[in-house]
Amino acid sequence: MCGIVGIVRNDKAVVDQDLVARMCTAIRHRGPDDDGFYFNGSVGLGMRRLSIIDVKGGQQPIHNQDRSAWIVFNGEIYNYLELRAQLEKLGHVFYTNSDTEAIIHAYDQYGKDCPKHLRGMFAFAIWDERTQELFLARDRVGKKPILYAHVKGQLVFGSEFSALLQHPDIGKDIDFGALNHYMSFLCVPAPLTAYQAIRKLEPGHSLSYRKGEITIERYWQPDFSHKVDIDEQEAGEQAIKVLRDAVKVRLMSEVPLGAFLSGGIDSSAVVALMSEESSAPVKTFSIGFEEQDFSELHHARRVAAHVGADHHEFIVRPDALEVLPILVEHYGEPYADSSAVPTYYVARETRKHVTVALNGDGGDESFAGYERYAAMRLAETYHRIPAVLRDKLLRQAIDLMPSSESKRSRLRDVKRFVEAASLPKAERYLRWVSVFNSQAKEDLYTENFKRQTRAHPASGIIDPWFARANGSGVVDTALLADIMTYLPNDLLVKVDIATMANSLEARSPFLDHHVIEFAASLPEKYKLRGLTTKYLLKKVLKQLLPAENLTRRKMGFGVPIGHWFRGKLQPFLRETILSESALKRGLFKPEAVKRMVELHTRSERDYSPQLWTLLMLELWFQRFID
Repeated sequence: MCGIVGIVRNDKAVVDQDLVARMCTAIRHRGPDDDGFYFNGSVGLGMRRLSIIDVKGGQQPIHNQDRSAWIVFNGEIYNYLELRAQLEKLGHVFYTNSDTEAIIHAYDQYGKDCPKHLRGMFAFAIWDERTQELFLARDRVGKKPILYAHVKGQLVFGSEFSALLQHPDIGKDIDFGALNHYMSFLCVPAPLTAYQAIRKLEPGHSLSYRKGEITIERYWQPDFSHKVDIDEQEAGEQAIKVLRDAVKVRLMSEVPLGAFLSGGIDSSAVVALMSEESSAPVKTFSIGFEEQDFSELHHARRVAAHVGADHHEFIVRPDALEVLPILVEHYGEPYADSSAVPTYYVARETRKHVTVALNGDGGDESFAGYERYAAMRLAETYHRIPAVLRDKLLRQAIDLMPSSESKRSRLRDVKRFVEAASLPKAERYLRWVSVFNSQAKEDLYTENFKRQTRAHPASGIIDPWFARANGSGVVDTALLADIMTYLPNDLLVKVDIATMANSLEARSPFLDHHVIEFAASLPEKYKLRGLTTKYLLKKVLKQLLPAENLTRRKMGFGVPIGHWFRGKLQPFLRETILSESALKRGLFKPEAVKRMVELHTRSERDYSPQLWTLLMLELWFQRFID
């Protein structure tokens, strides 16, 4: 696990070696164990290493057999031993035992198709001296990041914004269209960033840079159009088999290893399967809050006791938000998923005990774990049934709405569902996932900001995936959209930054592409049955987990920011988003921001996600733009 950086100049000028070194230093937290560089005239590659595999011999950059190609790599390749054996049979000779070297030989053998042969999480850069070409690739679902900028005849890349922003030719001009998407999704979706000069390489893509020209190609996406003909029992057996294999290959490590345990189905399943493969108790790590409505610690304890884990807990209190400047610094652009706070803390505490931690990320997006999938299906049928039956259906749908703090809010949920039911699928999906919908933006944005963002509607991010769903049902369509947008743009960014900030490697068995492809091939009825989310997974996990953990309602990794904003954090909130500098930025109507603050702090409305979004945006402005 590492951080990578690099510069390739098309003008043939010699790369500034000190600049590449500074870029590396900026991401030292991603790899505190070692660094390494490759320089050849107009090319410079650098990396920081967190040693996991071949600790003694895997120093990067690594070269191919005749030293004509060099690689820097961030991630883990779980099938590298099998891949190495195949390549050795084809005549390749290796000089290390690292997974990095397997990639460079796969590149020599398969060319730009080499990512298709890799199983794992990865972001890598290969400089090919033979063709004078840079080749970048990112893993299928986006576990590992690559940012790049094409400026003044050079391609600059790196794992985090802090690296690229070291470069004097990369400006900080704001991409206001990207900020508009941030206001919808809590994050800036790839390939955009908050900076006009910087872009993200999307998951499942590769990038080639030769003679000043960039070529980007997609090499993978899940296919929901081909369904397996399989009965429920066999589907369950196959689900456990593929998941067990995904867990097993991720136990490969030369350093201490453990797991995040929330007490939810996915992380609990991973811990249970780890316990089956381990001769010693699995080290598990959980985080909770003093506010019991948001704490899942008792659920995590139940699973830990059930499997005999070596369990550790940590409590986050409101004063823990002193970590906000650290988060703003590491994310580098506006990011408003508030669960980044507990994720950072659980990563920090976990790193005191282990260097690698498995987690349950990706289970919801493959096996339909979010209640909005059931709500989407109910909305799909709402106007197709007789009016006399709609009341019952409506009551069921309201039960699937996010919890509200007042009766007035619940009534708004009813209206929201009825309105959503009449919308096209993609628009309906946006109603469930948007923080600020189009009407909220109309009320909040200044006229100038509206003009700057009018050409960048949130639907532009979602519509393409609904169009590519190949006529799939509403559940599979929403799953595809989540896998290709919500998962890589929000959840995986959160975990990568929070763990790497603490020099901890996170591994996600549910994100194995074999698991994702198997789940995509299942009929919808095995993922969502009636109102039962994650139907098949819950059924087959009865043999591994306590019944209480399978039947309880999903909580998610929520944070009690609504309570905090009415308590100890209220002064900080007001001082930040109601400051003179914030209100003069010209993005939002001051009276609209003040109204949200007042209604929330008086407990008349719950604006916690909206206020958190504004807070994190202003903190980013203060740190990176001002």
